[in-house]
Amino acid sequence: MKLTRILVAAAVVTALTAGTAAAQSTLENVKSRGQLKCGVSTGLAGFSQPNAQGKWEGFDVDYCRAVAAAIFGDPDKVAFTPTTAKERFTALQSGEIDILSRNTTWTLSRDVQLGFEFVGTDYYDGQGFMIRKDMGISSAKQLDGASVCIQTGTTTELNLADFFRSHNMKFEPVTIDTSDQAREAYEAGRCDVYTTDASGLAAQRASMADPSAHVILPEIISKEPLGPLVRHGDNNWGDIGRWVLNAMITAEEDGVTSKNVDEMKTSSDNPEVKRLLGVEGEMGAMLGLPNEWAYNIIKSVGNYSEVFERNVGVKTPLGLERGLNALWKDGGILYSPPFR
Repeated sequence: MKLTRILVAAAVVTALTAGTAAAQSTLENVKSRGQLKCGVSTGLAGFSQPNAQGKWEGFDVDYCRAVAAAIFGDPDKVAFTPTTAKERFTALQSGEIDILSRNTTWTLSRDVQLGFEFVGTDYYDGQGFMIRKDMGISSAKQLDGASVCIQTGTTTELNLADFFRSHNMKFEPVTIDTSDQAREAYEAGRCDVYTTDASGLAAQRASMADPSAHVILPEIISKEPLGPLVRHGDNNWGDIGRWVLNAMITAEEDGVTSKNVDEMKTSSDNPEVKRLLGVEGEMGAMLGLPNEWAYNIIKSVGNYSEVFERNVGVKTPLGLERGLNALWKDGGILYSPPFR
């Protein structure tokens, strides 16, 4: 009996050890493959979409390019896998992708029940409504009886039901698989209203034949903290994902850009900048990365502000203000823990 208990205990320890080793191998798998596998949307202007040459670009894409730059020193060592809202979690759970960067809302059930780890919020958003301007409606509270195009497998379905129920209104759902299909259905007149995250509405309106014919109503009916996520169980990989984002935010806080990063590396007297750029300390070694990992991110991809303005900012077709996504010292809530 004693021997049996010893063997069982040994088997449990062996299984746990093997499971931990397997779970903690993502970085090594990525290195040996020579390429990061990143899950993105099937196409959302400003966030993740192939350009005319077939190269993926956008806000979410640049995050994965930053991860690749941190690991390899090369932002192009990443393969992008387009996923629908329904497919995205299966792709991550199965190991088809290493990280998901796809306008995904951080919720308790996704974090805990589905076994994911959100590494941070890179875009603070909220659900809104878009209608045709000629409807003459100025508030979402006037939408009683409207047909609403909505993407399946998203938090927007539940938020929509809650909003209409709380205001004693009825609606007719028109469910669609992808955001582009939802936009096309809305433009074709299959529904009166299109609802999704406000940033997504801005992206889809920018892709329409006549963006000025559509308006986004003022109501924001939910909190949608969007961010990248990885599988539970690999703490080191989660740390890398988290601190890649924090590095871009900190770079903006400290005024380090892709244009001045070389000068800052040699001349800055700011101790945090020195640690960030690998001049002092061993921040990279803590993560299993080269000591210039954050320098490589900033040099090749940019800081948070550069990524935001290049892809979705006021000078892009989306025309988005920073709003909540401004730094904490500029009236927003964007904030990175210290680099020390």
